[in-house]
Amino acid sequence: MTVDVLLGLQWGDEGKGKIVDVLTRKYDIIARFQGGPNAGHTLEFDGIKHVLHTIPSGIFHAGIKNLIGNGVVIDPVIFQKEITALKEHKVDVKAALLISRKAHLILPTHRMLDAASEAAKGKNKIGSTLKGIGPTYMDKTGRNGLRVGDIELTDFEERYNTLKGKHEQLLSHYDFDYKADLAKMEEEWYAAVDAMREMTLIDSEHFLHQALAEGKKILAEGAQGSLLDIDFGSYPFVTSSTTTCAGSCTGLGIAPNKINKVFGIFKAYCTRVGSGPFPTELFDNTGEELRAKGHEFGATTGRPRRCGWLDIPALKYAVAVNGVTNLIMMKADVLSGFDSIKVCTHYRYQGELIEHLPYSIDENLIEPVYEEVKGWQADLTGLDNLEDAPQELKDYIKYVEDKIGVPISILSVGPNRTQTIQLEELAI
Repeated sequence: MTVDVLLGLQWGDEGKGKIVDVLTRKYDIIARFQGGPNAGHTLEFDGIKHVLHTIPSGIFHAGIKNLIGNGVVIDPVIFQKEITALKEHKVDVKAALLISRKAHLILPTHRMLDAASEAAKGKNKIGSTLKGIGPTYMDKTGRNGLRVGDIELTDFEERYNTLKGKHEQLLSHYDFDYKADLAKMEEEWYAAVDAMREMTLIDSEHFLHQALAEGKKILAEGAQGSLLDIDFGSYPFVTSSTTTCAGSCTGLGIAPNKINKVFGIFKAYCTRVGSGPFPTELFDNTGEELRAKGHEFGATTGRPRRCGWLDIPALKYAVAVNGVTNLIMMKADVLSGFDSIKVCTHYRYQGELIEHLPYSIDENLIEPVYEEVKGWQADLTGLDNLEDAPQELKDYIKYVEDKIGVPISILSVGPNRTQTIQLEELAI
C-alpha cells in the first residue's frame, strides 16, 4: 500500500485538522510528521470544539491508530494537558496514540531561549509562538537534542542536565532573567515526562513499514503551511521544519515512492499570523470584514490573523513544490456577501510582470496584480451539495481550478465536520 499526505498550501491555519478528522474513517493510521505545539488544529463536531497541538487529528475516531512521528518536537507539559483534555471527552488516548522514540523533546530552557532570542530581535522579530520550537530543532540539527527514547534510559537526568547547561551558557549572553522561573518549570516538566513514560513509545519507522506491508492505509498529517517551510517559505519568517511533502518522508521514515495522493488545503482567501511578507494583505475595512467573518484568530496564540485576497502565484508555487494531486478549498462561506472578489494572478516585481513566486516577496519589491470575479450573496453554511450552490461559487471554483491546473476535490462551508462537501470521488 501507499501513504497519502495532507498539508497546508499557505501560511498555516488553513483548516487541516478539520479535514483530517473528516477523512480519518478512510484510513487505519493518522501520522503527524513535523512541527510541534506551535500548531493548532481545530475540530468541531457534536457540539465540541477541540484544539489539538501535538496529537494527530484522527484521535476522536475509535479504532484508528494515531502516531506522533520522529519529525515532531514535543513539549511534555503541553502534551500532558492535551491528554487530560481528551480524557474528559472519554477518548482512550493510551490505546489510540503511539509516539516515536526518535521525536525530540522541548525543554523548559528551549522556551526561554526562544523568548530571549525573539526579544533581542526587536522590530525584526519573526513572530515566534515562543513554544521553543526553533531552539529544539537547532539542537536536533546540532546533534545535541534529547529524544523521547532517552526518557527510557538510566542516564536521562544526566543527559538533561548536560543540555540544560549548554542552554544556560547561551542565555547568559542575553539580558533575560530566567532563573526565577526555571525550577518551577522543571518540576512540571519532569512530572509530565513521568506521565509520558506510561504512553506507548515505539520505533515508528519500523511500525509504518510493517503497516504498509500489511496493506494498511496511512494518512500523513502536516502542520503549519508550505509558505512557512524552512527551505521554500518566506525565509526568514518561517517555521523551523520541513512543512512540504518532503517532510513526510524525513518526518516518518517513508520512502518517496510510497507517497500516493497529496491533498493540498487552502483558504478561499489568505491569512497569516505573525511577521513576514504578505503580498495580498488588506489593511482596509475588507480585511477587517474577512477577519471578523472568518473568526481569524490564532488557535494557538490567539493573535489576530492578517487577511488578504487569494494569491494564485503563491498557491501554484506550493502546489508544484508538493506535487499536489487534489485541492481542498476551505472557508468558502466567509466570502459570502462580497459583490466582487479579487484574486491576485500576477506580481509586478522590480518593474517586470511575472506569474511565479520570486526569491523575495518583500513589499518594497513586489506589487500584486488582481483580477475581479463576481461574488455571491447566499449563506453557504447549510449547503450540502454543489448543485444547490450559487452559480458564482461554482464559477469561482472553476476559476481557481483553471488557474492552478489541479481539481478541487473537497469544499468546506463551515467549521463543523458536517459542513464539508465532496466534489469528486476520492479513490483512497
